[in-house]
Amino acid sequence: MTPMAAREQTPSDPERRTAFADLIRARRKALRLGLDAFAERAVDPVSGTRVTRGWIYRLETGENVESPDYEKLCALAAATELPLRTLQDAAGSQFHGRDPVEGGSPVSVAYVRKLDKLDPEQRDRLFAFIDTLVPPDADEDQ
Repeated sequence: MTPMAAREQTPSDPERRTAFADLIRARRKALRLGLDAFAERAVDPVSGTRVTRGWIYRLETGENVESPDYEKLCALAAATELPLRTLQDAAGSQFHGRDPVEGGSPVSVAYVRKLDKLDPEQRDRLFAFIDTLVPPDADEDQ
């Protein structure tokens, strides 16, 4: 699917990606914020770029919106209290059809693909081991 095709699909299209919209909607609700309050928080602390209530509403309701630029992602990171990387991955998936795993280094992609070959018990043991080396929240600030 081309990036333009991802943006032109209708909300009823079963292949339409909604990772970013779903993330924003779920996080706004988890923070118990209405659209107005959420939009007030959606300000990039460096550039001052704001995300409007209307853009957020259109995103959440499945209307076509332009892919957010870096400053808007920073503003949304401030509003959602989520790491910028999380928003970048979700936006890349929804607006550009980019799988975050595919964008990783060749080594990390190869290991992630091998995870599907493990049974659930093996996977749990591997994750527990990895957590001893790299605590779960260690890379979220990057």
